[in-house]
Amino acid sequence: MLLFWPCSWGLAYAYSIEKNLNQFLYFLLLFFLGSVLMRSAGCIINDIVDKDIDKKVQRTKNRPLACNLISVKLALIYAAILCGLAFLILIELNTLTIILGFVSMTLAFSYPFMKRITYWPQLFLGLTFNWGVVMAWVAITNNISIEIVILYTSAIFWTLGYDTIYGTQDVADDEIVGIKSTSIKFKNNIKLFVGLCYLISSALIIVLFYGKLGLNNFTLLMTVYILSLVYQVTKFNKDSPKKCLKAFKINNFSGLFLFFGIFLIN
Repeated sequence: MLLFWPCSWGLAYAYSIEKNLNQFLYFLLLFFLGSVLMRSAGCIINDIVDKDIDKKVQRTKNRPLACNLISVKLALIYAAILCGLAFLILIELNTLTIILGFVSMTLAFSYPFMKRITYWPQLFLGLTFNWGVVMAWVAITNNISIEIVILYTSAIFWTLGYDTIYGTQDVADDEIVGIKSTSIKFKNNIKLFVGLCYLISSALIIVLFYGKLGLNNFTLLMTVYILSLVYQVTKFNKDSPKKCLKAFKINNFSGLFLFFGIFLIN
């Protein structure tokens, strides 16, 4: 769902221009199915790359590949099937969206290696996970605008924040294994870092929609989206993996709130 919500934002924003409800609902279904398929394929590739690392991390040691429940060969076949199904969905879209779709695959399959070379894999994940904002917009409008770039940037900081919370669960094991993350880099000021990411994300949302539609049209649901981010910052605790996971899961509702906020603002 965290891969799908940005797609829904892009579609909802594009719908405000095109006003074609049938097209909007059709693309919403296509992007939902595409998100499920590509996220599944991405998880498989991630688990293949991290197979040996996952064995050493408490939270991931029971994953099928780490436990040798299935072979890497079978996992690759499954990933290829999922990508093939996703491609059948992709070719339903316009040419520019198809090109962007292939770019997203490159980002998705590169991400698992980032944690080995940089303390900013969460930033790379943000670039990858939210590419659907741009794809969804282009699928309807067939162009790239500064407005959708602003929404994409906001979504990147959203992901940078929530994945830092998620990664905090594994800091102890990751430091032993040698994995890098923003959760480790900012572990002494992690609430400040996550709060700053969410502040930037919220500020960009406010600037985008206030400038285009006026403050009177800034809906209650958008306010709830921002408050849900604030709530996460107050509730997650770097010393409690369970609280981190609970705070992270709130983002599914955050994405839903913003989707309806953008859709209903029209």
